[in-house]
Amino acid sequence: MAPNKTILGETAQGMDDRTNTIAGWVLAGCAAALGLGIASGMVFHSGAPEKPGYPVEGAAEAGGGAAAAVPIATLLASADVTKGAEVFKKCAACHTVNQGGANGIGPNLWGVLGKKHGHIPGFAYSSALTGIPGNWDFDTMNAWLTSPRKYASGTKMTFAGLGSAEDRANVIAYLNAQGSNLPLPTAPAAGAEPAAGAEAATAAEGNVAEGATANTADVVNAATPASGAPSVDPAAAEQAAKKGE
Repeated sequence: MAPNKTILGETAQGMDDRTNTIAGWVLAGCAAALGLGIASGMVFHSGAPEKPGYPVEGAAEAGGGAAAAVPIATLLASADVTKGAEVFKKCAACHTVNQGGANGIGPNLWGVLGKKHGHIPGFAYSSALTGIPGNWDFDTMNAWLTSPRKYASGTKMTFAGLGSAEDRANVIAYLNAQGSNLPLPTAPAAGAEPAAGAEAATAAEGNVAEGATANTADVVNAATPASGAPSVDPAAAEQAAKKGE
């Protein structure tokens, strides 16, 4: 019987040793995991952001409205006619701007500023444009170049508009130098109410994609822009096609 007791005792002791070894490994693993957690927390410290959420370009600051558009009169004070001539190259596929120049897809634009909407006899302007009272001035031209479709709903003009206010100011200064030569408007004082044309341009600007370009007068609906012409506004083209103008 004595040998059997010895064997049983050794077996029990071996099982205890194995249990202790397993327990030791488990404790060691827990300690290692805890240590890694503490170390990673020190390296990759995360705290509450100063401003929650993701910034959205063009969104208004909390508690405030959208940034006010700079009046065209202010931009014209520093407009560059040479740069305006470069911008106008995007329009040259459809328009001439020289004195006595022929009409193309769009009308000749010599001396356009100061003239009434649709002033060239015999050119097929849309009624949407000719029905607008008044003359082309700096504010109305800015509104038109911002979004022709917004300025004259139903126009045959199928181009989206010039998204850059600086580009618009430069090309308006260039057009003014081509036979109009109107005195530049005085920049409004801070806090002054914008002119009606400026309000229209501000409203239209939200509908124009950044970098989009436009012509400066009506384009016949069925015409195909030449190479290098500005991008077409699909919605306006579809609208004009439905009207059959």
